[in-house]
Amino acid sequence: MIGRVEDSVDRHLVRWRGKAPYDERVEGVVTRMQFLVKHLKQFKEAALAQVGMQDFEFETLHRLVAAGGSATPSKLAAEMLLSPAGMTGRLDTLERSGLVRRVRGADDRRRVDVELTPKGRELWTEAMAIRGRVESELVSVLDAGEQQTLDALLKRLLVQAESHR
Repeated sequence: MIGRVEDSVDRHLVRWRGKAPYDERVEGVVTRMQFLVKHLKQFKEAALAQVGMQDFEFETLHRLVAAGGSATPSKLAAEMLLSPAGMTGRLDTLERSGLVRRVRGADDRRRVDVELTPKGRELWTEAMAIRGRVESELVSVLDAGEQQTLDALLKRLLVQAESHR
């Protein structure tokens, strides 16, 4: 504990102390990461709700922006680990909302690209700004040096986890 501040994980550790075989330090680290991910997800969903978006809409627009504003449905589906039918449903919803449009290929009419519309880019930009503020607010409890240290430590953990995939 930092000073006398107690969090929900401290209470979790006390509740389980002596009842289960685990390393309390490891349990504290892992449970805090899990709880922070849960809180971040809730904060981000609330931020998206401010602009009238759901997470699946944002993630699809996000991938399109990263791809330069245009991608094939199959590429989007592969990146998002969705079935082609699942991606079609998402794109139908986004297209009805005017956030994306489907465009036939000029050279190959069988090819369909998905393009971000100006409305889609504007909404994505607004959502990104809100999400950025939410993330900054959460991390602002740490000074710049602590943020750098935490980032380095989390990177080491992530590299370890990714090496076991």
